[in-house]
Amino acid sequence: MSTAIKFKNRRLFYIDQTKLPLKEIYKECKSLNDGYWAIKKLRVRGAPLIGVFAAYCVYIAIKDFKGNNKDIFLGNLKKIISFLKSCRPTAVNLSWALERIRGVVYNNRDKTVRYLKDLVLKEAQSIHKEDVGLCSKMAKMGVKLIKEGDKILTHCNTGWLATSGQGTALGVIYEANRIYKNIKVYVNETRPLLQGARLTMWELTKRGVDAILISDNTAAYLFEQRKIDKVFVGADRVTAEGDIANKIGTYNSAVLAKFHNIPFYVVAPSSSFDLEIEKGEDIPIEEREPNEVRKILDRVYIAPKTVKVYNPAFDVTSHRLISAIVTDKGIIFSPFKRNIKKILI
Repeated sequence: MSTAIKFKNRRLFYIDQTKLPLKEIYKECKSLNDGYWAIKKLRVRGAPLIGVFAAYCVYIAIKDFKGNNKDIFLGNLKKIISFLKSCRPTAVNLSWALERIRGVVYNNRDKTVRYLKDLVLKEAQSIHKEDVGLCSKMAKMGVKLIKEGDKILTHCNTGWLATSGQGTALGVIYEANRIYKNIKVYVNETRPLLQGARLTMWELTKRGVDAILISDNTAAYLFEQRKIDKVFVGADRVTAEGDIANKIGTYNSAVLAKFHNIPFYVVAPSSSFDLEIEKGEDIPIEEREPNEVRKILDRVYIAPKTVKVYNPAFDVTSHRLISAIVTDKGIIFSPFKRNIKKILI
């Protein structure tokens, strides 16, 4: 199976997702700035993958630190983590992974600098390995919600390009396709950056899944025609109440599913839960540059160059619109606040 990132011989490589589906190009992350901009510019994206990649970025940034002064080393580490945290505020996996790195270092700060550098690498590798396992567990859990012949709508990209394993929502779909062979997937194009069209359709085509690309504003018509049986999406952050932040347009699908009495399922690893935030309205929502909307893939203007733009990268979907949340630890149903605590804590 292809992987979105590779760590080999203490070097970090990633597939540049902005070049897909036309070119499959791996680039090397050689510095902290390389890592920051790879995440910021969505060359590396997907909440779980961002966390894994950022953990390795910390190691890339500190591996050539010279000397044995731990105060300077720890000061540098603090700046590195703060810098990486700032590049994408909504996906909680980013801060979760970076805090794991910080925690393991500070719990061993009596050790040598060389030991601490190796510790950063080992923790990054552990986070990477764990993410692969989480994807496998979610796929096995989530496939229980799918039956023979289901027609599934999905939004954005939640496959191996967004994780270290086979994916979250797409991971469940891959597992269902392995078992049933006759499911059908409708894929929202996912404006403005077309992750559904460019990335999800590319993945599904490579896997031989029966998939149909639709423009985002076609979904409502499919619901009205009763051509959707279920909706499966991922999440960049899940609150204590079960509200989720996910790629802009997710809320549209949730409202449509509720109106048409269609199950709306979220697939997210335990690392995407932020139990310190109660409600979705408190999730920080990243706003991105206007030209992502004014232009198509930074190439062709489709609007006057100076128009005002509102470009949130994510929206928030209330737990009231969610049928269940599939995690690596089990499937969570309503009442979400109580059952999230029961399953995750």
